[in-house]
Amino acid sequence: MSQTPAHAGAHQHCQSLEDALQRLRVHGLDQLAHWGHRLAAVLPAGGRLLAAGNGGSAAQAQHLTAELVGRYREERAAYSAIALHAESSSVTAIGNDYGFEHVFARQVAAHGRDGDVLILLSTSGRSTNLLAAAMTARAAGVEVWALTGASPNPLAEAADQALCIDADTTATVQEAHLVAVHLLCESFDAALADAPAATRAAGRAGRAAGRRAPRPAAAALRRTS
Repeated sequence: MSQTPAHAGAHQHCQSLEDALQRLRVHGLDQLAHWGHRLAAVLPAGGRLLAAGNGGSAAQAQHLTAELVGRYREERAAYSAIALHAESSSVTAIGNDYGFEHVFARQVAAHGRDGDVLILLSTSGRSTNLLAAAMTARAAGVEVWALTGASPNPLAEAADQALCIDADTTATVQEAHLVAVHLLCESFDAALADAPAATRAAGRAGRAAGRRAPRPAAAALRRTS
């Protein structure tokens, strides 16, 4: 039976996703494990995760905060995580008064504290409102993580740490981002279960010291074909 163009396109979409996930598996798991362990130090010590994105990336960021405030798999405490784009009155008021490029930066200035974490999701890595949020966060001592599409891109460069996924389409990047979000949650829960007392102590020490570690290179998941 011959394939229709739509059928062939679906096969190509699935193949692209398989390729992206293979690169994530090989090159991105250490980065996600590090982020999960870092959150397991920050959040139980009273820190906060802020998250933001535009469009589909907003949905991914809000998915992450929901897993932290609620739960991913096992029962555990609730942790502070805010999806900035979901604050509809703040977003529309700031956009109206200051411009859309400030809708996240203004909220970071309000909610972010030294030692907190801001994660920004973008398939292009070029959204001006996310870049402004990253700059505001770093000035306030908030650690910035970027989950983006192909590198190099401005957001990956502006962040303290970045995980960059190179894929054929925006949709495939977003699908890989959702897997990354779930892997981050798994790593977070595992770190809490392994050493809850130690991670709480590490989080308190990190916040007290106003930690600003050197920025490692972005973990870029590039296509090899």
